[in-house]
Amino acid sequence: MMNILVIGLGSMGKRRIRLILELDRGYTLIGVDKRDDRRKEVSDLFGILCFETINDASLAIQIDAAFVCTTPVSHGNIITDCLERHWNVFSELNLVSDGYEKNIRMAKENQCVLFLSSSFLYRGEIQYINGRVDLSRRWNYIYHIGQYLPDWHPWESYKDFFIGQKRTNGPREILALELPWIEWVFGDIKKIGAISDKLTGLEIEYHDNYIIQLIHENGTKGVLLVDVVSPVAVRRFECYTENRYIRWEGTPDTLFEYDPAEKSLEQIEIKEQEHQRGYQAFVVENAYEKEIVEFFDVVLYGNKASYSFEQDRKILDLIDSIEAY
Repeated sequence: MMNILVIGLGSMGKRRIRLILELDRGYTLIGVDKRDDRRKEVSDLFGILCFETINDASLAIQIDAAFVCTTPVSHGNIITDCLERHWNVFSELNLVSDGYEKNIRMAKENQCVLFLSSSFLYRGEIQYINGRVDLSRRWNYIYHIGQYLPDWHPWESYKDFFIGQKRTNGPREILALELPWIEWVFGDIKKIGAISDKLTGLEIEYHDNYIIQLIHENGTKGVLLVDVVSPVAVRRFECYTENRYIRWEGTPDTLFEYDPAEKSLEQIEIKEQEHQRGYQAFVVENAYEKEIVEFFDVVLYGNKASYSFEQDRKILDLIDSIEAY
């Protein structure tokens, strides 16, 4: 039995609660959010107790683990609070490295699990691509990820969502999601270059599109086009080398690989197509469930996590370098 506190009851917090309940492991869930409307909604939807503060929740029930699902700039202090209470922590993407050194050290000292979400590492398509990319060879890849910023969460203004803020902006979130799997598949990035500017009339204080050149340790070269401009949501990936070619457009049914014997593209079947209403088709729920399961396996059985705060600190440094161009 495990008592789990979900901190932040917005769209991601509700997703995590639903998925944990669907695992049907008998865990007790408790919610925390400062907003009355969110606490009421979650209580009505899932039948769980909700509190206004972490301290109120901790006085009511003994907590074993916490899911930090608040806005990224608040993660550092909340994680510190949880670790001081000797709770295991699952954190959504941080986008900034506030408190990393302290929290990494505290987790070790208090023998707590400090787990960081990186959902694309759990996608069946990404895992297939990783298994097919042989790093004894050099590859080229082109990857465009874009969607008009107001369409990310159409139920709220982008000005009220963290992607509208400079420190946690939309392109930064895209890069924080994508760069971990790109390094996993193609190896460490040794050189970067970027150009960027602003194409939209959106009320934001950051560049809304980037063209990024990446060179990996083995000589593989990549180009990323990252934007919050495209009126059509797009995720389009191609990689190739001699007699090899893979194409993916962000959903389980759009993965294709070149068959050199047949000289044709063959569709690769990936049986992961669960999708949550209200999100674009390339937002697949299975990956979110898999990383929750991995977190529990790390906590309960000491398994190794696929991604760490130490790895993420390197990724955030890369993103800082890209934004500095």
